[in-house]
Amino acid sequence: MDRIRRLHARLGALVMWLKSRVVLDIARHVPRFTADRRANVAMTFAIALLPITFAAGMGVDYTMAGRRQTKLDAAADAAALAAVVPAMLSETSSQAQTAAQNVFNAQASTITGVSNVNLTVNVTQTTSNKSVTQTAVVTYTAQSATAFAGILGQKYINIAGTSTATASTAPNINFYVLADDSPSMAIPATTSGIDAMMTATSGSPKNGTNEGGCAFACHESDPSYDDLGNPNGEDNYALARSLGITLRIDNLTTAIENLASTAATTEASNNATYQMAIYTFDTNASSGRNGCTYGSPLNTIAGLTSNMTTASNDASNISMLEVYNNSGLLTSTCNDSDGDTDIDDSLTGINSIMPTPGNGTSKSGDSPQEVLFFVTDGVEDYMNGGNRQISLLNTANCTAIKNRVSSNGLPIRIAVLYLNYLPLPSNSFYTANVEPFQPNIGTTLQSCASPGLYQEVTTDQDISTALATLFIDAVNTAHLTD
Repeated sequence: MDRIRRLHARLGALVMWLKSRVVLDIARHVPRFTADRRANVAMTFAIALLPITFAAGMGVDYTMAGRRQTKLDAAADAAALAAVVPAMLSETSSQAQTAAQNVFNAQASTITGVSNVNLTVNVTQTTSNKSVTQTAVVTYTAQSATAFAGILGQKYINIAGTSTATASTAPNINFYVLADDSPSMAIPATTSGIDAMMTATSGSPKNGTNEGGCAFACHESDPSYDDLGNPNGEDNYALARSLGITLRIDNLTTAIENLASTAATTEASNNATYQMAIYTFDTNASSGRNGCTYGSPLNTIAGLTSNMTTASNDASNISMLEVYNNSGLLTSTCNDSDGDTDIDDSLTGINSIMPTPGNGTSKSGDSPQEVLFFVTDGVEDYMNGGNRQISLLNTANCTAIKNRVSSNGLPIRIAVLYLNYLPLPSNSFYTANVEPFQPNIGTTLQSCASPGLYQEVTTDQDISTALATLFIDAVNTAHLTD
C-alpha cells in the first residue's frame, strides 16, 4: 500500500511538471504567434489554446483528487485498525464499528475539498479451536471538488477506497485433568524399578501374594492378611518407598504439578485466561450394612481455579488408592473383587462437572472453551451389576463429551495420555483377563481423543514431558490463525 501511494505521488508530481512546462511553452510562444501575420497562425493558436488550457487544468483536478483519496485511504486504514485492537475483541461488533467510524470521521473532517462522504464499516468475529479472529472492512465513497473541470460542468471527481484489517488472539480455555490413581498406577516407572521390586519380593512365603516376586507396590491398610513377607509386615507400597523406587503415580503427580506451571507460562505468552481443575478416579466406596455403597469414582484434587500456583500445590496431594488387602477387600466390610478402576463412571462424572463450552472470547456473556486431559492405562476394572468387569472403556462416554458444543459449534476437546499397559505374559490373571484385548487399548483411547490430541508413554519414558507436549498441542491448535 505504501509503495503504491509513493508511486502515485511521484506520478502526480511528474504530471504537474509536464503541465507547467506546457503552460510555460505556450506563454513563451504567445508573442511570436500573435505577431505572426502569415496565414491563420494566430487564429489557429487561439483555437488550440482553449482545450490545451482546460486539459492542463483537469490534470490539476485529477492530481488533487488523487491526493485527497490518499488521505482518505489513510483514514480508512486507521479506522479498520481501530476496530480490531485488543480492547475491541472483547466488545460487540456494533461497538467496534462505532470506534472505526469515529476514527474515520475525525480524520476525514480535516481534508478540504471533499464532500458527500459515504462510509460503510463491517466488523465480524469468528471463533474456532485455533483462534478468535476479528475482521473489519471499511469502505468509503466521496467527491473531490474541481476547479477547471467545473467550468465544463464537471464539479467533482468521484473517489473511493477500501481497507481491511484482521487480528487474532488465543481463546480463553478451562482445562480439566482427569487422572487414574487406581492400584495399577503402583507399578514402578522404570525397568530397573520393576526389577528391584521383583527382587525385593522374590523371597516371600509361597502362599503369600508376593509369591515369586511382585512388581506392583500395592497400597494396603491391612497387609498382614496377604502374608507378604516384607520387613515389619509392611505392604509393597511402603517397601517401594523404603527402597527409593519411583512409581508411576509419582511421575504422574509431578507431571500434573509441572503442567500447572506450563499453563501459567503459556497463558501469559498468549495473553489469554486459563483455568485448571484436577480430578483423580478410582472406585470410591464406603462401608455400609450391605457391604459396599458406591459413590462417585471422582476425587477432587483442585477445583477450577485461575491460580496455577494453587493448582500445582494441590496436585502434590494426589495419592494412590489404598485398599484393605489384596483379597478383594476395598474396606474391611466391602469386597469389590479388586474392581478399582471405574473409567466409564469417571467420564460420566467429569462430563456432568464440565459446563457447556463457550467460544473462548472475552465478550460479555461468553465463557471459555473446554479441554479435558484424560490420563489412564485404559483398562476398565469395576463392579458392574454385581460382577467384576475387566474390559476396554466405552468410547460412547467420550463421544458424549465431545458432542457438547458452544454456540458457534466448538466442541469440548479430549486430550488423552495413554500410560501403556504392559503385557505380563507370565501372570495368569493378565493372560486370562487382559491379554485378549491388550493390543486394542491404545487404538481405543486414540478414538476417545480429539484429532491430534493423543500421546502414549511406556516404562522408562517421561510422563511429565509427554503431558506438557500434549498441553502445548491442545493450546497450539487453539492459537494458530487459519
